[in-house]
This record gives sequence, C-alpha cells and structure tokens, in this order.
Amino acid sequence: MRHKIRAAAASLAAVGVLAGCGSPAPEGGGEGGWSYTDDRGITVTTDHRPERIVAQVSAAGALKDFGVPIAGTFGPLVRDDGSTEPEAGSIDPAQVTDVTGPGYGEVNLERLTSLQPDLVVSGKYAEFPGLWHLVQDQEDAVKRIVPTVGVQQSGISLPEAIGKYKELARALGADVESTKVKADEEAFNAAAQRLRDIGARMRAEGKSILAVGGTKEEYFVVVPARNPDLDYYVKELGLPITTPKNPDLAGGGYFERLSWENANAYPGDILLWDARSASMKPEQMKQNPVFAAHPAAAADRFAEWDAVAPMSYASYAKIMNKLADQLEAGLARA
Repeated sequence: MRHKIRAAAASLAAVGVLAGCGSPAPEGGGEGGWSYTDDRGITVTTDHRPERIVAQVSAAGALKDFGVPIAGTFGPLVRDDGSTEPEAGSIDPAQVTDVTGPGYGEVNLERLTSLQPDLVVSGKYAEFPGLWHLVQDQEDAVKRIVPTVGVQQSGISLPEAIGKYKELARALGADVESTKVKADEEAFNAAAQRLRDIGARMRAEGKSILAVGGTKEEYFVVVPARNPDLDYYVKELGLPITTPKNPDLAGGGYFERLSWENANAYPGDILLWDARSASMKPEQMKQNPVFAAHPAAAADRFAEWDAVAPMSYASYAKIMNKLADQLEAGLARA
C-alpha cells in the first residue's frame, strides 16, 4: 500500500518467501566486521557493526521497538498540528534528526552526511525496484554516502514482515529476546485473538468490512491481499474484508479506483477507512451524497486503517487492539 499511494501520488499526495537473510553480527560488534544480506540480495559489509542508523520513519519505528537506537529518520514524522505521524510509531521527533528533503522521496543529503551514519534502512516492495520513500536519484546519492539495507514489506505475511525487522535488529546488536520484546509479542498475539473472535462473530452473522479511502478526485476500495496487515487479518484471523473486483493493475493492484458517483458500488457493514493524512477523513467523504447514503457511512460505522505503520509487535498490538475496539463499537450499531 505504501508504494501504491506512491504510484497514485497524483491522487493521494496531490494522495511469501523470505527474499534474503541477515548474517548475525559478531558478539563484540567491532571485531571481525559486520555483514548482512538484505532482501534485495545485496550483502552489506562494514568493518564494524553499524551504530548510527538512519531509517525511513516506519522502519525506524520498528527497529526502535526492537531496541535499536535511531539517529535520524526520513519520511512523514510530524503532522501540521505538531503531533507525531502514526507512521513513525514510537519514534520521538525530539530524539532524532529529520533528514527529509523538500520533495517526495527526497533526503537532505547535507544533513544526512552530518550525522555520520553507518547504515540507512528502508522498506522494500517486491513490485518496485527501489527503497521506500526514496526516488531513484536520491537512493543513488544516499548509497554514495552510506550503505543501505532494504527490508521486504510486501508479498509476505505481517508476522513474517515483523520477523524481518526483528532479525535485522538482532544483527544490529539489539536484545530481541528481552522481557520487553517478549511482552510485546504476547500483546500482539492477544490482540490477534481479539480480531479472530470478532471475525468469527461477523462471519456467523453474515457481516462484512470494506476498506476504503478517498481524495477529491476519486474514491477507492482497497485490495486486502496486497497489504501484509489486511491479508493477515483476512487469511489468518478471519476478518471478512471484501476484495474489489477490478484492481488497478497499473497501480500495482493495491486498490480499485472509482468515481465518487460509484461510491456505493460495494456493500459493507463497517467501513475501514485509510487514516493517512493524504486521504479524506470520513466526515469529508460524507460530503459526497452517494457515499453519505451508504448504510455504513450513514450510521457512522467506521474503523481506522493504519495503512502505513512500523512492523513490530509493539506497534501492531496497539493497532489491532484499537481496530478491535472500533469494530466492536461498529457492530453494536449494526
């Protein structure tokens, strides 16, 4: 979904197989050097274990949750109202240096260089060649400054994606078997069970969920299978999320694009709305009379979809519990 909106930037910004594996760092960190093969099949080798990490904000949030210190980030970090972007997860903007450039996919190379980074980390999507949130020329420029690592975030399940960040964190020296991480994993599993129970209830009652979003130009319905979180919710937890019939293949097949005149094309007892700032909020979408007449919209049966979030146990435990709360509230009004 991250690259789908990148591919659909004209609208949203204006809107399972492990591909690689990490080579654990030597225990001492500095002796013997450090090597890691990422999900592009690229092996990064340095004379010491990287300590100054710069990462795309969601990757930064995931690594931090696994115990990796973060020096800098790029991508959406702070909203206009001063709050932290949900995409950044547990990252405290005051504790990192933002190296985001002025345009989409750009990095402030001078600021990046000033951090003396050892490694840049970002997500990687199977259907796109580059790293998430870096346009090609910027990625090339970054590589001339510091080694980069790409972490696969599509075509695999959510637990697999989380596991990839866990293993990278382990290679970077974090204690990923700590009491905190184990507690986070337990919280993740408990939240998953809540959604599994809700899914069973909804299926028994013949109810469904429709994942949607919108811009001034168009309304779109999300394809669950193209997103690790939604795919996991459907296939592993049994949430009845509808798959649209005509995905936009040119945009990677992540969603079906519709005119607002067709905003009632699909039924759904609860509408799972794209909560990114580039997509409309429910009250904005309801200004369209066709959408406002949708039974779920008319009854305000909405739940948030955190379409871009750090892939960690801690992050998704919170997200899934919030989703469970909102689904339960929506079902109470159905």
